[in-house]
Amino acid sequence: MLKMAGNKSYTIVEYFGGDSGYRCGYCKNDEGNFSHGMWSHTMTVQDYQDLIDRGWRRSGKYVYKPKLNKTCCPQYTIRCHATQFQPSKSHKKVLKKISKFISKGEMPKDQDNGEPMDAVCDQEGPREPSKACHSEVKCAAITDIQKELPECPAITEGQKEVVDAAPAAPAVSETSRKDQVSVSDERTTATATKPGIGADPARPPCRKAKDLRKERRLQKDQIRQNADGVPSIVSPSPPTAAQTKPLEDFINESLPDNSSHCLEVRLVPVNFEDPQFAASYQQSVALYARYQMAIHGDDLSACSESEFRRFLCDSPLEAEHSPDGPEEGYGSFHQQYWLDDRIVAVGVIDILPTCVSSVYLYYHPDFSSLSLGSYSALREIAFTRQLQKQSPKLCYYYLGFYIHSCPKMRYKGQYRPSDLVCPETYAWVPIEQCVPMLENSRYARFNQDPDAGDPRVLKDVGRALVLYRRAVMPYAAYSRKRKSSSDEAEVQQYGGLVGQDCIERILLYRT
Repeated sequence: MLKMAGNKSYTIVEYFGGDSGYRCGYCKNDEGNFSHGMWSHTMTVQDYQDLIDRGWRRSGKYVYKPKLNKTCCPQYTIRCHATQFQPSKSHKKVLKKISKFISKGEMPKDQDNGEPMDAVCDQEGPREPSKACHSEVKCAAITDIQKELPECPAITEGQKEVVDAAPAAPAVSETSRKDQVSVSDERTTATATKPGIGADPARPPCRKAKDLRKERRLQKDQIRQNADGVPSIVSPSPPTAAQTKPLEDFINESLPDNSSHCLEVRLVPVNFEDPQFAASYQQSVALYARYQMAIHGDDLSACSESEFRRFLCDSPLEAEHSPDGPEEGYGSFHQQYWLDDRIVAVGVIDILPTCVSSVYLYYHPDFSSLSLGSYSALREIAFTRQLQKQSPKLCYYYLGFYIHSCPKMRYKGQYRPSDLVCPETYAWVPIEQCVPMLENSRYARFNQDPDAGDPRVLKDVGRALVLYRRAVMPYAAYSRKRKSSSDEAEVQQYGGLVGQDCIERILLYRT
C-alpha cells in the first residue's frame, strides 16, 4: 500500500459512474438495477467504514452504491446495535435446532433454505473494469506534491459528530425486544367485559399493554435525550432487567459437552500466507461451488476457483492493527464453521473500526435445514460483542442491505435494535420509524428534519486528491496540468457520493 507523509496509507480508486442499468438479482429485472461503482485497488479500513456509512458496499474489490431513487429494488444499509441485541423467539428456535443436532445428531424434518447474507450482491455492476490499470497503480513510485497537497486529518468534525451521536451501548442485560421483532411473538391479554355491565364511564378508555409500554419507553428516551443534549434520532430502548439472559449464554447452551458432534468456529484472515487459510483453501472452494450450484442454481463455470477468489478472497482492505483496536486487527476474514473434521459453512466478514460487516455466507446444502444463515448472524453478533470489549467503539454489526421491496430480504430487520441510513442526510434512523415509510414508497428520506442535510457535503472539488502519472496532487493542480480536461462533472459526482472528507484522503486514479 502507498504511504503518505507520517506513514499513513492511501486508498486508491477508479470511479466509473452508473448510467447503465444491470440485471437485478432480487426481482430479476434485466435493466432495473442502477448503482454507482468504483474499482478499489487498495483501501484503508477507515475509508471503507466511512463509505459504508454513506451507503457503499463492496463485492470483491468492486465498491458500489445503489441509486436508491432509481433502482428497482432500493437497498438501504442496515446496522444492528450488537451490545443491545437480545435474541427473539425465532432466533432461540434456531439455537435449539443447532443444539439438538450437535447433542443428538437430529436433523430438523422441515427443510429451510436458510438466510444467506446478500447472496446476490455479486450481481452488482461489472466484474472488473477494463480500463483499470492495475500494474501502473501497484508499481507506481508515488511522488507527493508537498506544496499543493493539503493536510488530510484522519477524522473530520463531521465524522466525529456522527460517531458521538450514536446511542451509547448499555449493558447486555437488556430486556428482549421480541414485541418489536415479530407481531406473532406478542401475547397481549385483556380482561373480557362482563355481560350487561359495560365499561366504567368514569375511568379512562382501556389501552393495550403493548402501547403503554411503548409510550413509557419513548418518554424515558425523550427525557434522556434532553438531559444529554444530543441531537440524534433515538430508537426506543427497553428497560433493563438483570435476569435477562445474554446471547452468549444461549449460544453456549446450544453447544453441550459429550455430544454426537463437535462444532468449532475459527477466524482466519484472508491471506494466502496464513497457514490456516492456505491449508483450508481448496476445501472452501469446493464448498462454495457446491453451495452456489445447489442453492442458487449456478453453472459450474460460474462458481470456479477464479470466481471464488475474485468474489470472496480478493479484498481491497489492507490488514491493520491499532493499539486501541481488537487483537485480531482490522481487515477481511473468513469465519469457518468446522463440524467434526470438515468445513460446513463459511461467513465472510470485514472487521472495521466501528463494526463487523457481513459480506457473504456459504454452507453445505445438506445442512440447509439448520438455518445456518440465522445461526451465523447470531454468532457474528456475539463475535462483535466480544470485540467491543477490546475496542469500545466497535459496537455495531452491519448486515449489508435491507431491501423492503423484496420480502425474502426483510429478515434482516429482525435483528434489533437496528437502524437504516437515510439516503439523503446519512443519519442513522431506527428501523421502526423507517418501515412505515417504505410501506408507502420504495424510496424514502428517513430523516424527517426538513433542515437536515449531508454533514460531509461536497464543498470544494479542487481539494480532491488525484493520482496522475505517479504523482499525488489536488484536483485543482491536476486541472491546471490537463488544460483540456473535461471530467469535472464526473469528479463532482464522485465527490458528492463519497463526501468532502473522503475526497481529501482517497486517491482518484486518472490517466
